[in-house]
Amino acid sequence: MLTLGGSDEAIVAFAIAGGVLVALVAIIGGYVHNTAVARHREQSRREIAAYVAEGTISPDDATRLMAAGENGVLNRS
Repeated sequence: MLTLGGSDEAIVAFAIAGGVLVALVAIIGGYVHNTAVARHREQSRREIAAYVAEGTISPDDATRLMAAGENGVLNRS
């Protein structure tokens, strides 16, 4: 009779390989996410600096904008 796994050792090997694969995908996904967040944050800081340089917003407002959302919490004052 034909069986899917063949033996208990094969099932254990597939389970370990699957777990390692899931862990690698999670680690790579976290790295990509953190890189994207950092890139977007830096782009926003550059845009705010450009607005200050052209005089569209005041330096005080720029400071508040850059401080908003730090550590994942919005400052509402």
